Amino acid sequence: MEAPPPQGVRGFCLYERSSIASMKKYSIAFVFNLSVNYVCPVSLPMDRLSLTFSALADPTRRAILARLSSGPASVNELAAPFSMSLPAVSKHLKVLERAQLIARGKEAQWRPCAIKAAPLKEATDWMEQYRQFWEARFDRLDEYLKELQAQEKPARATAASSRKKHGKGN
Repeated sequence: MEAPPPQGVRGFCLYERSSIASMKKYSIAFVFNLSVNYVCPVSLPMDRLSLTFSALADPTRRAILARLSSGPASVNELAAPFSMSLPAVSKHLKVLERAQLIARGKEAQWRPCAIKAAPLKEATDWMEQYRQFWEARFDRLDEYLKELQAQEKPARATAASSRKKHGKGN
């Protein structure tokens, strides 16, 4: 039986029950009931693109990916530049692995990590459509600014000749 919401809370919280194994496929999100100021965790499935951006959000994970772009490396080699414990680096690697940004191999006791490019390509393709959109917007803005400058030049010339005529110029 599920626990009732805290005392005095009239709102309700929807969430999906699941096992620990299936929870790994879900992220924790929050539903905020404005009428009661009650925050409740909700399990939402994350698509591959969201997992990729979530993994890339951390500078340590981006640095690990940068290192792996030059070739496979062990956990110890990846942990060397950071002032953190090996378990902390392993947690970062698990996030990257869950996002399918890295693959972990097994060679005796050495577990090399290697970068996987497919999710990065998907993220790049997704961002490309917005880059094209914003470039078109900036091009239109540039054209508009050029029009304004062209209209402003005759106005400045007229004002300058008017000042010279009345003896107020230079």
